[in-house]
Amino acid sequence: MEDHDLSENLRVLQAIRQIVTNNLIPSDGRLPTERNLAAEFGAGRRSVRRALDQLEAEGLVWRKQGKGTFVGQPPDPTEELAARIVSEVDPLTAMEARLCIEPALADLCARRASAEDVAKLRQLAERTHQAGEAEATELWDGALHRAIARIAGNRVMLTAFTLIDEVRMGEEWQRERHRARTPKARAAYDDQHNRIIDAIDARNGAAAADAMREHLNTLFENLKHSLEKEGR
Repeated sequence: MEDHDLSENLRVLQAIRQIVTNNLIPSDGRLPTERNLAAEFGAGRRSVRRALDQLEAEGLVWRKQGKGTFVGQPPDPTEELAARIVSEVDPLTAMEARLCIEPALADLCARRASAEDVAKLRQLAERTHQAGEAEATELWDGALHRAIARIAGNRVMLTAFTLIDEVRMGEEWQRERHRARTPKARAAYDDQHNRIIDAIDARNGAAAADAMREHLNTLFENLKHSLEKEGR
């Protein structure tokens, strides 16, 4: 390979990596097409493809045939099961399930997180705080909780979490969460996210579990209150 090709490949890789790590992407997490990336960076599509191959190998992006390239990890196959049961699960039931599993995941996350993992969690928490629209807030809030579950490193528990997470992304859940997310509640959630991450950073599993439990209980009570106001 000529020096020019090596230089171009490295330049494109660094440019796309910056887009990914700095979250310079639309709310759906999808990167521009290979053609558009090549045009943006004044490079060949082969260099773009090689850069995406490298980032996919690092676990920073994933691809879906016919859909494009997305930041993060691919969805778990449990989404098919979630789609079958979502009509049978109300938001409060999903919250009960979250309360059972997410504190334990936070505990494991505190034991296994690297400094790089903690930095990523803080970045996601900040993106959640800065998000303006409800859709963007849900995106980054969900990304934070999914990151904690992945870092925990227990495949069985991750599968259970993913099933719950797919259910909570249903339209009814999104609608009720939006109603319950007052400015006061959002401030509380931001503070609780930071306390969870602080406990993870301190490698204090018990404190991380307690902080996650407090956070989810707050979500549960706010959601319950919102539903009661609607007479449900």
